[in-house]
Amino acid sequence: MGYRRLLLGLAALFWAGAEAKNVEERKIQVMNESGVKVDIHWINPSTKERVLQTDPHLFNGASFNLNSFRTHHFEVRELPGARSGVCAGPEQQCRVGYYTVNDNDDQVVFVRPGNGEDGFEMVHTDNKRMARESATELLSECQRRAIKAISATEDLDPEAAKDAIGDVVSCVENSIAAELMKSSEEISFQKNIRTKMGELLENYTCADDGLETTKPEETTFWQDDDGYYRDVHIMINRPSSKVHVVENFITEDECKAMEEAAAPILHKATVADGKGGSEFSESRKALQAGIKVPWDKEEEGHPIATLSRRVYDYVNHVLDLDIEHNGQEDLMSIQYEGRGDNETEPDRYMPHCDGDCTGLQFKTGTRMATMVMYCEIPERGGATNFRNAGLHIVPKKRSATFFSYIDPESMKMDTGFTEHSGCPVIEGEKKIVTQWVRLGVDGENPWHSFNTLGVKVSDAAEQ
Repeated sequence: MGYRRLLLGLAALFWAGAEAKNVEERKIQVMNESGVKVDIHWINPSTKERVLQTDPHLFNGASFNLNSFRTHHFEVRELPGARSGVCAGPEQQCRVGYYTVNDNDDQVVFVRPGNGEDGFEMVHTDNKRMARESATELLSECQRRAIKAISATEDLDPEAAKDAIGDVVSCVENSIAAELMKSSEEISFQKNIRTKMGELLENYTCADDGLETTKPEETTFWQDDDGYYRDVHIMINRPSSKVHVVENFITEDECKAMEEAAAPILHKATVADGKGGSEFSESRKALQAGIKVPWDKEEEGHPIATLSRRVYDYVNHVLDLDIEHNGQEDLMSIQYEGRGDNETEPDRYMPHCDGDCTGLQFKTGTRMATMVMYCEIPERGGATNFRNAGLHIVPKKRSATFFSYIDPESMKMDTGFTEHSGCPVIEGEKKIVTQWVRLGVDGENPWHSFNTLGVKVSDAAEQ
């Protein structure tokens, strides 16, 4: 019966996907690059009343995700500075800007200071605009070289040649842009289908105790600085989305050291609240404790320092970003306890991204990789789902799951493939050690100097 229901659900999903273009709902992201904090208001088309959307304010450097509908009109309004009590516009006026949700996908609005005017500069991008810009960029260098070559030819009128090339470039540019738009629309369509399928299958995979770990794309090995070889199963290998399962990554002694250090300070786990801080969640009943790494005892072979060094060595092996331990988050010990089949609100980590997974540019000081190491595994439950990637990973004692969500070449973030969730632990205990890895932190700018939105705490206080 369950399989029948699943198949019917999938059939309905694909039918709905075929009509996706008729759906008016759109996701839009607002990036505040104005230098000040702002509020976003929806303007009611009937009453012209302004309805606040941001709570709290949108700080400079932060982003705001909004589910809206095409033709909806929004106002972005500057707020007075926390210390000055006035706005930064001309004659201390509070600047405003407006944008309207359009028909396209992947909409991002950038709020920028403007050029001495009363209002903000609002840059509204989407999949079609980015396709056209890509076409223009693709041809600009070719056009420059062609004009240079023709201008150097004595027997040809340079102005006539420029006009001819301009006509050719314009024609080709429009043709390429049209093709890129079609491709971009298809990618967006397939992305929506993939996301909806992931949502549908997530509960099914958690309910199937016998479901095994997804087969890897390939298996290789990693040799650490001590010459020890570990098998590495490559589950995803995309520029901005990598998921690896590493065998025998953490030792018994390292697990014991972490558990002993965590015992006196365990407390209920929290999640990011979307406002720059953290909060308790009813869906999370796990206990956690942050453990500071005793780097001064690394040369003595302290197990926690040895483990932490291995984590950073592996991250650098994969991403080649020269990550240092200075300023990084503490190692986190997290413990889950099985509550049986009849638990109405099981201990579950809901779908989320550890860092930014919008495909936008990396923000300095934020997370860009995660290592989850398994010390104790449950008899039933406790698997990890990367639902948008179709990955199901069953924990294996002493192994680790590594995933990164940044392209080290372009510095663009993942587009959702590393969004993940934890299936409830039904029987037994699950004890893990987690290291979230950041880029752009150091001794003078440690991880806690940034809030969970990627904004410096000191900068937020000044806004």
